[in-house]
Amino acid sequence: MPDEQGAAEAKERVASNPYLRDAGTIREPPTGFGNTLKFLGPGLILAGSVVGSGEIILTTTLGATVGFVMLWWLLLSCWGKSFVQAELARYTVSSGETVLRAFNRLPGKLPGPKGRVSWFIWVWLLTIIPNNLLGGGGIYGGVGQAVHMGLPFLDSRWWTVIFAALASALILTGTYRLLEKVMAFMVCTFTLVTLVCAFSLQFTPFAITWPDVQAGLLFEFPAFAIAAALASYGATGVTAGESMIYTYWCVEKGYARFTGPVDKSPDWVRRARGWIRVMQTDVVLTLVVLTCATIPFYMLGAGVLHRMEATPGGLETISTLSNMYTQTLGAWAADLFMIGAFFVLFSTVVSALGGEARMIADCMGVLGVIDSQNYRSRLRVLRFWAVFSPLVMSLCYYFVENPVWMLTISGTTAAMLSPIVAAGTIYLRYKHTDRRIAPTWKADFLLWLSFIVMLGLASYTVYFIFQGYVL
Repeated sequence: MPDEQGAAEAKERVASNPYLRDAGTIREPPTGFGNTLKFLGPGLILAGSVVGSGEIILTTTLGATVGFVMLWWLLLSCWGKSFVQAELARYTVSSGETVLRAFNRLPGKLPGPKGRVSWFIWVWLLTIIPNNLLGGGGIYGGVGQAVHMGLPFLDSRWWTVIFAALASALILTGTYRLLEKVMAFMVCTFTLVTLVCAFSLQFTPFAITWPDVQAGLLFEFPAFAIAAALASYGATGVTAGESMIYTYWCVEKGYARFTGPVDKSPDWVRRARGWIRVMQTDVVLTLVVLTCATIPFYMLGAGVLHRMEATPGGLETISTLSNMYTQTLGAWAADLFMIGAFFVLFSTVVSALGGEARMIADCMGVLGVIDSQNYRSRLRVLRFWAVFSPLVMSLCYYFVENPVWMLTISGTTAAMLSPIVAAGTIYLRYKHTDRRIAPTWKADFLLWLSFIVMLGLASYTVYFIFQGYVL
């Protein structure tokens, strides 16, 4: 009876503050693959954000632009970023600190409203406009265009406003568990449909041959596709922003609080390693899902749109993309694509909005604007952002009306932010991660390799922006 009462009290404390971490929230990690599966979930919410605009718009646009020759680039984008995601989450699971609170430890302080804070906090805030608001507007625009195809009695701009309001309502009334279920359904449904469509391509005049695949693995980089390639890299796979958001989902799922406060006991080390293992399994799940979504989209773009010489853009973005389905499954598949495009794009804005609102609330705590220990204050900021952000995003699309251009700006910004997040992760790994649960040398090597690749691409992006080639 006392144990049941203690469990009930712990559940009540967590319900009032999911970021709570004390001795009452400790839970033993699962053993065996079957039991581990029961605790997966943050990756599915993240996949709701990852499998979206980058895949359905930017990935297919790259394929339509260059054909098959940059398949290797998309594989690098999918697989090369998960090492940063996993190591950043390792720190969160073991320490209980979310990413902005952790990155506030980075050396180099600047003035803030209530004291000095890390320069990274201000850099991240500056990227919100081009990366979050403008990119989000491009995604909402894709949602509006998809619905306009089937329900043309309203302009796509007005559909954008309607679904921005719906996304706000979901975030305001939903919980982690609801988001997990909604994202899992939307992402898995459209990914499955896209895989079927890519398979069906082989029974059409657009069939992909082995020489096509070989051409995509020759590491060619056509100069005319620089903008599309850099934007695709910045927006596909687990981006810098999504790696950061993932730490909040890990906390709310319970990995950090189940581990318990850090102490010197071997029991804490065992629990920490156990929940880190669960998190790593979740990261692998994310990687599998996003690979199964990204590569078929690219192959459809290269196999169908490139051969049709049809490049998505402007108000015709979604209708042009629908050719990937209609040319493989028949004219009837236009409605299927419309529904699928709505699912994958709307899941992106909902998942991203939920994560961004949590980061904004956390940021206000780091800046000292609110009491970070007061969960009600955090919720008030979260709810404000859940209303304000979709409104601004929908207005961005209302005036620009070009999802590809908007997402290109967002993806380019994300590409430049990636090495900064990777460098911060490396700093935390060597300066603040408990040595008892430190990664192996192989994980360290892959983390450093990811950072070097990201740094090179970010430098390349900056160079071509100054040359006037990208923007």
